Amino acid sequence: MPVITELDTHDIRFPTSLELDGSDAMNPDPDYSASYVVLRTNDSTELQGRGFVFTIGRGNDVQVEAIRALRHLVVGRDVAAVCSELGAFARSLTDDSQLRWLGPEKGVMHMAIGAVVNAAWDMAARRARKPVWQFIADMSPAEIASMIDFRYISDAIAPGEGLELLQQSAGMKRERIGVLRQKGYSAYTTSPGWLGYSDEKLARLAKEAVSAGFGTIKLKVGLSIEDDVRRCRIAREAIGPHVGLAVDANQRWDVGVAIPWLERLRPFNLAWVEEPTSPDDVLGHATIRKAVHPVPISTGEHTQNRVVFKQLFQAQAVDLVQIDAARVGGVNENLAVLLMAAKYGVRVFPHAGGVGLCELVQHLAMADYVAISGKMDDRSIEFVDHLHQHFIDPVRIRHGRYLAPELPGFSAEMRPASISEFQFPNGSAWRTKAVNA
Repeated sequence: MPVITELDTHDIRFPTSLELDGSDAMNPDPDYSASYVVLRTNDSTELQGRGFVFTIGRGNDVQVEAIRALRHLVVGRDVAAVCSELGAFARSLTDDSQLRWLGPEKGVMHMAIGAVVNAAWDMAARRARKPVWQFIADMSPAEIASMIDFRYISDAIAPGEGLELLQQSAGMKRERIGVLRQKGYSAYTTSPGWLGYSDEKLARLAKEAVSAGFGTIKLKVGLSIEDDVRRCRIAREAIGPHVGLAVDANQRWDVGVAIPWLERLRPFNLAWVEEPTSPDDVLGHATIRKAVHPVPISTGEHTQNRVVFKQLFQAQAVDLVQIDAARVGGVNENLAVLLMAAKYGVRVFPHAGGVGLCELVQHLAMADYVAISGKMDDRSIEFVDHLHQHFIDPVRIRHGRYLAPELPGFSAEMRPASISEFQFPNGSAWRTKAVNA
């Protein structure tokens, strides 16, 4: 009987702060990092599962320790049982009484659970020899519904209501899979818009993004209104009037600051404004949305669980949301968010970039199109063009669209050489940096 024999962890960090990749108003010098987990088994096929939490440097060691704290709940578990009952497996982690005291279902511990849950999905999909998006798509509506913990959200979407939505979407699965494999899934890019980039680099990268087929670019904003106006003008001139221009304040503003700031940016015909205030401030987002209408308001990449997403939907606080594959409690909780978004008619623009986030979240967006919302043309997945070379199955972009992954699993496996080189603090990349410093 194959069982999970070990839960390995690695503190992986990339020195992206050297080029200011990833820089924004709240995070000026990030070192993109991954708290990486490997579920090892004694399966005869050497089956493993991989997942991670994305961080930006300091604190990655804390996240690694949180993942290690789950070892006693995972090691020894029957592989077949975990893979066939992923909903029950996820709930066994979130329901642990002592770990719940540290949350419940939020913060470092919840993200650790998400990494382990995602690793279990990677293992299950590999065992089934399918990419995760197809693994979900091939489930029956009842099986997908069984993955979702409706506790705390049943006042927004009851289990029976969720099952009915999934059943309504089931008849078109085969056709949608064909469309997805033929067309791919639309991408937008943040690569031109990091706050630390010069005006010249912004303009050059924006033009290159349009030439590459991206229909929307996103800029980081929030430190200086005059700088933001200037940079938005440069970007709009570079991309022309018909390409989307979104902005992301990364939680920088109070409500009273956000509203007049966005009035200054209104002339640039913004596709949306992301994280204008605290990700926990549901009513603040609702106030901003009402004040700046019809400029679309969004949030989600730092939203900590399905409960806050529920309140965003109920309060009509957002026009669209971002989901993050490594922020909430893994695939299961993201399925809950996608199902609620489908009910409330809210568009989903998944957050990516970082380390491996593009690789993960593409699966969730594609599964949503095939099996949940049935919608793809009015939404897009974020794309950032760095660090993909460290993954065995990196994302593939063609003419501004994600191509559907074909290899089994969650596209989460990092290359052994990358793990060795960028393991902190003793990997060769960090030893060299320490010597040069």
